[in-house]
Formats: sequence, structure tokens, C-alpha cells
Amino acid sequence: MIIENPNMILSASGWRKVFAVTQNEKDTTSDIGVENTYISSLCALVFFEYLKKRTGKKTPTIVIAIDTRPTGPQIANAMIRTLLKEKAVIKYIGVSAAPEIMAYAKLFDGFIYISASHNPVGHNGIKFGLNDGGVLNGEENALLVKDFLDKCRDEKLLSKLERLISRADVSDLEWVYSESISIKREALDIYKSFSKKVISALPGVVEQGNFFENLKTQIASSSIGIVCDFNGSARTLSIDSAFFKENNIDFYPFNDKPGQIVHEIIPEPENLVHCAKRMTELQAGGTSNAVLGYMPDCDGDRGNIVFWNEKTKTAEVLKAQEVFSLSVLAELAYSQWLSGDDPSYKGAVAVNCPTSMRIDEIAECFNAKVFRGEVGEANVVNTARLARKQNFTVRILGEGSNGGTITYPASVRDPINTIFAFIKLLTIKDTKDNAGNVKKGLFHIWCDLSKHEYKENFTLADVIDTLPVYTTTGVSEPRAILKIKTTDHSVLKGNFQKVFEKSFSSGANGILSKYGIKSYKCVLTNGTTERVDVKDFSESGKGGLKIQLFENSEKPSSFIWMRGSGTEPVFRIMCDVKGNNAEKEKELLAWETELLREADSL
Repeated sequence: MIIENPNMILSASGWRKVFAVTQNEKDTTSDIGVENTYISSLCALVFFEYLKKRTGKKTPTIVIAIDTRPTGPQIANAMIRTLLKEKAVIKYIGVSAAPEIMAYAKLFDGFIYISASHNPVGHNGIKFGLNDGGVLNGEENALLVKDFLDKCRDEKLLSKLERLISRADVSDLEWVYSESISIKREALDIYKSFSKKVISALPGVVEQGNFFENLKTQIASSSIGIVCDFNGSARTLSIDSAFFKENNIDFYPFNDKPGQIVHEIIPEPENLVHCAKRMTELQAGGTSNAVLGYMPDCDGDRGNIVFWNEKTKTAEVLKAQEVFSLSVLAELAYSQWLSGDDPSYKGAVAVNCPTSMRIDEIAECFNAKVFRGEVGEANVVNTARLARKQNFTVRILGEGSNGGTITYPASVRDPINTIFAFIKLLTIKDTKDNAGNVKKGLFHIWCDLSKHEYKENFTLADVIDTLPVYTTTGVSEPRAILKIKTTDHSVLKGNFQKVFEKSFSSGANGILSKYGIKSYKCVLTNGTTERVDVKDFSESGKGGLKIQLFENSEKPSSFIWMRGSGTEPVFRIMCDVKGNNAEKEKELLAWETELLREADSL
């Protein structure tokens, strides 16, 4: 037997496929079938051999966890059986949020996390990582991919796997599962401690304690409550409820039964409406502190935001780029609040290529530098690490295109950190010392730097009103996703360059004159490398291709962007336009779409 085609996307962000035995991506069956059992076993074996070589240990310790998808237990069981026969030490958490397992795995050699993030329920996947708090980078992942594909064609090895799976010692297997109860408790304690360090940006336990005591006082006077649509995700069994209540924050969860996935998983506006509806109901029922809400994806590393708009008296869903912009504003202001007049402080933000240019405007107000990498959490994390080697303080990083916020020293997105960025922004206000000196709060710092008038009794709606205004394509909008026939993206982008240059030189059917566009620059991102003003579009390969469009300024007024997804069989496009101009964004994106379809037909 060989596995001729594992039919699996093998990106650094996760190895994913439909694991449901029916191959129906919306099937809620727990059965993965024989071939997927072998694939699961093979993934574990490949990582075990990689980890042995990497650590020099014959019996490395591997942490394993799953999200709440129905196929998770069977995948985990195949992996655990294989690793037991290979003599690995296994720490099985069971259901765990991604930030939880990654915080816990810092104590050991590596981790395997079984999840397909925001993909439909019949999908599942595997994330591999070491003990640095994040997933393997692209270079290391490529080593595993090569070994995995080679082993898929090894008939003798697959026969060995069959024996490994079927002959695992029952007592060892029972021990792993029985120990998981205490390991889960330990993982939660570690994760909570780590979250305090991340939120406060303070290294010492005493300093952190003082920070949270002061924050609790401010929260109590501000009356903040949090609504959460868990949607049956892994966060149902994480720290959320206890951690919020511990910090004087009322918590209003629903759909909080593990595995109770009642609607689509991706936390985009079309699915955040359930959280907005619940917030509206609570407000109508007299719960006036239900002012912030979130919905995580299935692995709980991403959660976009709903807020109560005091001006309109409605629950509103924030777009992904707005969530990230507010998080960046909050954490850059908090970094400045912490650092004071420290001359050694050099602030920076690391983002992915399609993150809106509004981040550049926000960062410029704080005199912070923006570093851009290719789409993919691992790429952004490694872009930030390279910036830190240049002595920059990169407190905040992430992918604005999907609202995913990563707060250092975490190396993974986490809705807890996003919510607390908002809470800090709303509650850390002006204070006076005994001598009468005023230390300005976070929003006051931002208002001074961005030339906005500060008012003391502000709400989140007031903060949003001060953000730079941009019109940006939503990542989950149907028009942002194309089906492309050309499998070689270098060829596709080379063809796109031909049709783009021809269209641009002829005025793009009046679009250029209509919006005063006079020139352009090509920007490519591959991994952690960004190259500006590149002459050959095809050099981006599978990476990101951005065309910056210029009017009468040295700074671009808009951009169009494209990249094939690394975790889904789609080609993603988007447009970002300075100002409130939906017509311009729509026309530029339609122009890009038309040119791409023409390029795909060459």
C-alpha cells in the first residue's frame, strides 16, 4: 500500500484536508477512515523523527492537543499510538485553545496541535511547533513536507505504521488519557500566567500583580462586560470565563458547550451578527455593561470584535482591519506609556503584506516603523523577530487582513490579548502623582500625537472616529476570492504584468484619470522579505504581489494585492483605498479581477 495523493495542503500555517471519511467538508462525522488514520500516524512519525534530530534526544517530550472538531479524537488517537511505539514522552491536553497549547509547550520539546482553524467542520489539520511559542517557520516546515511526501510512497513504512497503530500498549495508552486531566489543569495555569505577562508587558510577578490590581479598579469604575459567542470552540474549555471574572469583568457567554458548532466557524462579520444580536438583547434587558464582544474560531486563536456604540445605541461589528488598527493603536500607546522618555525605545509593528495602509499612518504618529512580511502567521512572527534583532521593540504584530492580533511575547494570535488591548485603551486614563504631575492615559497620548481633540469621558466609538479612514476589501467577501486555473503562480503573475502594463498605459478604461492615478510601484513579499519597486512581477512566485498606486504624493493613495492561499484552494485579492470611497475600492478591485481573469486565460 502507498498513499498516492494525501490531498493535503502542507503550509507552515497548518497541514489541512477534509478528514471526514465522507470527504464532505460540512460533515460532522467523527470517522476519519483507514487512509486518514495512516496519514495521521505518518504526520506524527515525521515530526517525531524531526524532533529527535533537532533536540538530540531519543525520547523527546511532545505536547498534543485538539480543538473541538469531531474528527480530532481519532486523529489524536492514531498519533498517540504511533508515538508511544516510538518511545516519545506524550503530554496530552485534550481540547485546548491554540494559544494555550503553545504557552504550555514552552516547557517541553515540541507540540502537535490538531486543528483546521476557521475551515468548515469536516476539515481538520495539524500544526507543528517547537518550544518558542509558535508554529514552525516555512523553512523548517519544508523539511517535514519533503519527508512526509517521501514516506507516503514508502510501502514498507506504511505496513509498519499499521503495526504501530494496532499494537500500542493498552496500559500506556490508558495512562496518557488518564493523565490528560491533570495536564489540562497545568496547561491552564501556565496559560493564565503567560497571559498576564503578555497583557501587562511586565516580567515580574509582583509588577504584574500591581498592574492588574490597578486595572481592576479602573475596570470597576468603567463598568465593562464581555459577550462571547464561543460557537462550541476550544475556548469553551480555556481560561476565558475565569480570567475575565477574576479581573472584575462580567462575562456573558453563549454557545458555550464544547463542540456545539452552531454556525460557520470563520469569525468574519457575517458570523459575528450572532454576538451582536446577543449584545443587543442584553442591553435591552438592562445589562448596560455588555459593551464588548468576540467570537473565536474553532482553535480559539482568533476572535474579531463587536462593540456597543453609545452614539447610535446599536451593537456594531468591527471589520477585521479596524480590529487590528485599534489593537495597534492601543499597544503602541501602551508601549509609550510604559517607556516614558526612555531614549533607547524604538517602536515598530510587524504586519502582513495586505494589511491596510492605515497602520502606516497610525505607526507614523508614534514614530514607529512598519515591517511587512508575506501572509501567514509564521511569516509575520519571524518578520517581528528580525526587527527585534535590529533593537526595535515590536510589541504588536499580526495580520490586519484577518484581524489577527499577536502581542509579544506571544507568538500566536489570541482574542484574550485583543480584548485586553481594547480594555487598556478604554481604562488607562490620565492620573496625577502626589506632586500634581499628570501622566496621560493611552487615548490622550494618541489624540495628542494624531492631532485630535481629547475628551475625558470617551467611548470606543469616539476612539474609532479618530482612526485614519480607509476603504478596504473584506477578506471573506465573495469578490475577494477567485478560482484560478493557472497552477504556476509565477507564470500567472508574469501574464498579469503584461495585461496590467498594457491597461495602465492606455488609461485603464478611464479609471486612472477618474481617480488621478499617475504611477505605480510593484511590491513583492516572500517569507520575511519585502521588496519595493520590483520590475518583474513573476519574481513573487507563490508570495504576495501588491501594486501601489500613486496620485500627487510620494505616498501611495491605494493598492491592489493578490496571493494564492496556502491553506485553501483559492486565490485571494483585495484593494485598499485612502478615505471613505467605496466606489473607488469597488472599481479598482473589479479592474484587478478583470486583468487576472485575462492573465489566467493566456
